[in-house]
Amino acid sequence: MMDSKRHDSATYLQPAFLICALVLAVAAAGMSVATKKLGLYLKKEPLPLKKPLEALDEDALGPYEVVAKHAIENEDVLESLGTEDYIQWLLEDPREAIDSAVRRVLVFITYYPLPDRVPHVPEECYTGSGYQRLAGGAADLQVGPRTINGRYLLFDRTSSEISAALRQFPVVYLFCVNGQYAGSRDDARIALNRNIFSKHSYFCKVELAFSQSRATATKADATAASEKLLTVLLPVLERDHWPDRN
Repeated sequence: MMDSKRHDSATYLQPAFLICALVLAVAAAGMSVATKKLGLYLKKEPLPLKKPLEALDEDALGPYEVVAKHAIENEDVLESLGTEDYIQWLLEDPREAIDSAVRRVLVFITYYPLPDRVPHVPEECYTGSGYQRLAGGAADLQVGPRTINGRYLLFDRTSSEISAALRQFPVVYLFCVNGQYAGSRDDARIALNRNIFSKHSYFCKVELAFSQSRATATKADATAASEKLLTVLLPVLERDHWPDRN
């Protein structure tokens, strides 16, 4: 046992080991100095919302009406979500016909003040809940004068229950990353990794599910309805909730 300890001690005193340790220490110190001089922030600090999402002004969403507000009761699901900054509201557009597939939309917004995790996407969340993805792809959304990248998906219920009101339904979603919009998880990751000169970083997902009607909305109808709603919703989020661009 003593011989082993002496051998270990002798190893640590070897010139090669000491040189390596010195090089690593110098490199670490150099990296620290370089990041400070260049103004780089490799470790981000949390950036809270200006105002909680649940305080979203319902009157500012007109002509849309808030029909219901859903809370996630399952602690495991909430933990998997990775944030408590979210809202899940059912909105109704009274301008649409009663039987329109896009009259009602489930709006699910999640905010991450410290983006140290992989962004959740409906492709995984819905398929993990027993749905089958039938189609998907990029969607250019005309939101007022802006064209914003988003993503369109079509899901099918795999359950054979007769009580299922709807077999197929579309979902449209996008990310806001540090004040810039991204249409996919990969684009959101790129935007997050690119933000090295700010001490803060955040992302928020805005998801619209047209799953409340017995009719299935076409891609064109779902996209058009999303554009109308986002033209109202995004300015409110930008003005009252999301942190100012840094």
